[in-house]
Amino acid sequence: MKSLNALQPLALLLLRAAFGVIFVAHGYPLLVHGTSTTQTLFVQHGVPASFVYVSGVLELFGGGLVLLGLFTRGAALLLAIEMVFLMWKVYPPHSYLVVHEYAYPLAVAAGCFALAAFGAGLFSVDYPLFESGGKSRGPRNPKPGK
Repeated sequence: MKSLNALQPLALLLLRAAFGVIFVAHGYPLLVHGTSTTQTLFVQHGVPASFVYVSGVLELFGGGLVLLGLFTRGAALLLAIEMVFLMWKVYPPHSYLVVHEYAYPLAVAAGCFALAAFGAGLFSVDYPLFESGGKSRGPRNPKPGK
């Protein structure tokens, strides 16, 4: 299956795009329409009401960074931590067999952790800045003997 290795840059781009869109779409309403209903839900689960805005900023701007592929590892790691925190506080499983209660944040946390571990990939802003190893191209036609 080595032929699938050639698809890794495209796969990372699609993964980043999917998670970036998801987080931006969830973060924007938290900031713009930070309703008392959402704050009440957070408080009921033992999370301070102000965390709605922290979560909104993290999801909107972190999702935007993931979408662009800029500072992807850090942003994706913070988003994965947020999802694990959400699973712990909001979706506490009654049993590991009740996966349907926390399947969505688990999948998103795992995907974000994968992005944090593997990086943004070739088609990102991060690649030339951080992931290409900082190797600059040498002269195209080096002079012999030097």
